[in-house]
Amino acid sequence: MRPQLQRLASALIEAQRILIITGAGLSADSGLPTYRGIGGLYNDHTDDGVPIEVAMSGEMLRRDPALCWKYLAQLGSACLGARPNAAHRAIAQLQTLKPDCWVLTQNIDGYHRLAGSPEDRLIEIHGELAPLHCQRCGQADERLAEHLQQPLPPLCAACDGVLRPPVTLFGEMLPVAALERLRRQLAKGFDLVISVGTSASFPYIAEPVMQARRSGGVTVEVTLSRTAISDLVDFRLEERALDVFPELLSHITAHNICK
Repeated sequence: MRPQLQRLASALIEAQRILIITGAGLSADSGLPTYRGIGGLYNDHTDDGVPIEVAMSGEMLRRDPALCWKYLAQLGSACLGARPNAAHRAIAQLQTLKPDCWVLTQNIDGYHRLAGSPEDRLIEIHGELAPLHCQRCGQADERLAEHLQQPLPPLCAACDGVLRPPVTLFGEMLPVAALERLRRQLAKGFDLVISVGTSASFPYIAEPVMQARRSGGVTVEVTLSRTAISDLVDFRLEERALDVFPELLSHITAHNICK
């Protein structure tokens, strides 16, 4: 194992409370495009002439639900057409080995849950793609894949209201329950925080890293592009999570066997 990974693996073995923060770069290795940067779908305007932040906003869903759903459907189809990768699975296994290891994800693809991350230690800060629910009557609808094959926007079978996924669209507030879970865990502190595949541009993503740094914890960044926190972390790996996490897991597993 490379020296830097060896040191990071040792830090993971010693740490008790661990937070892994994940962004679009993690799921890019599953074939899911990111919004921005390397492999980004929307590095400029959409083909409707508006930025993706406008097209996929709460305001657009109210004003022109068909246009908003055009881009929600692109994202939904991409998510349903791919699967968790080796990094998702390694993170889930790390959570099995470390009972106080949490995942905070910006991703709405559900891959952490599919890979086996326990829901009681998973914070999906931007929500998820399913189940859909009616904005008029509140009825739930589990048929996301079916609706994506039909005219958009999808409508409620009970009242013909427009359906929406439980995601945080641009311009909307973050889920209160998810924020509260994050606040409770941050109040307890973390010995080690890893930022994976995210630009860390949102305060609620960067702050856990900064808090760990202030308290003397170990901070790590795994991403192919430099970010605002790149110069502040103890370990920076400009590599794919797909390569890093299985290697880390193998070392930690071997250490546990030898104990």
